[in-house]
Amino acid sequence: MIHGKDEARDAAEPPPEPFWAVLAHHPDFRRLFTGNSVSLLGSSVTTVALPLTAVLHLGASATEMGLLGALGLLPHLVLGLPAGVWVDRVPYRRTIVVADAVRALLLGALPVLAVLGQLRIWHLYAVVTLAGIAALFESVAAQSFTPHLVPRERLLAANSTLMLSNATVNTTGSAVGGLLVSALTAPIAIAVDAASFLISALVKTRIRAAGRPRVSGGRGPVRLRADLAEGLRAVFAHPVMRTVILAATVGAFAGQAQAVVLVLYLVRDLGLPAGLIGVLVALTGAAGVAGALVATRVTHRMGPGPTFILGMLLASVAGLVLAAAAGPFAVTLTVLVLSQVLRGSGPSLYGVNQQTFRQALIPPELLSRANAIWRFLAYGGQSLGAVLGGVAGEALGLRATLVVTSCLMLAGAGIALASPLRSMRILPDR
Repeated sequence: MIHGKDEARDAAEPPPEPFWAVLAHHPDFRRLFTGNSVSLLGSSVTTVALPLTAVLHLGASATEMGLLGALGLLPHLVLGLPAGVWVDRVPYRRTIVVADAVRALLLGALPVLAVLGQLRIWHLYAVVTLAGIAALFESVAAQSFTPHLVPRERLLAANSTLMLSNATVNTTGSAVGGLLVSALTAPIAIAVDAASFLISALVKTRIRAAGRPRVSGGRGPVRLRADLAEGLRAVFAHPVMRTVILAATVGAFAGQAQAVVLVLYLVRDLGLPAGLIGVLVALTGAAGVAGALVATRVTHRMGPGPTFILGMLLASVAGLVLAAAAGPFAVTLTVLVLSQVLRGSGPSLYGVNQQTFRQALIPPELLSRANAIWRFLAYGGQSLGAVLGGVAGEALGLRATLVVTSCLMLAGAGIALASPLRSMRILPDR
């Protein structure tokens, strides 16, 4: 069902509830949420501590730093598609626990090596790559696990709660990471992340549901090509999922191309001091938290399709608003604040619904493959977009790059706007 009056929608969809209600009513989901939140906080520390370890402790060059950043995305490009097939063969709880334990061991090795005076740049390369593989499997499994832990009508609330945790931790975690690096030194601060993954693994072992996927065709040998083809058909043959994944891929590509020139634009073109840039970045995070808080209510009022489109439009327009910053400082500051609010709130609105679409519309036995396909396209698009953004910034100028990438993001939103999503007031049946 795509079209529907408000009365039909209200009868089919439960009213929005406070974000804590889904945690109170579903203890297994609460354990997943708690473990993820703890590990996210630890990872925010590593986001600060790892590059500082490379630069300050190991004297890494610009080329080495570029390679270190690229290796974090490499698993999504190389293993993104087959990961969904392999995750389908193992209970989700086991996958997420093992992935957290592996990352605890990998990250825990870095401060030990630093204390012993044996830490080298290739150790960072190895840890980033292997931890990236574990993160890929954990993400695919966790997103596929959620429908086993909450009923279909509570998926939106569950995803909003996870998005709220993500936005909140990202907003505060970097500050915590900076303080820990100052107090402990960068390599030792990474031990906090290792401990967070260990705690996360222990919490997730208490999840009662195994989350065993119902693999189509039984649990015979993995037929990689056939299983991948089945997952691709499930995504691209469904009109809603095809639209969502195409729009998201275009948006991720253009959004990352814009992200790599954002700070350069604020510094070089606008001449902003570092302190003000930090405030603007924090404002984006706060807007993301606010967006996650209202995502369920907005979706209930507008419908999942229009809310997805609204989120994409807000995020797309942010770059155009930012490119218009000029004139007196007060005017420029107002424009900057508006741009960052749009940049932060938009992804919360479309991200929550994007994930809910996959979980509600893809059959359970194909969900891991659908999640892996999405991550392959979105994260692969981001890696390519980062390269394009750097090239465009040099060739076109920073302000022009903001305009071009925003227009490309709007093209992604246009894909969604030209589809049945624009009138989807309730989630359709599979």
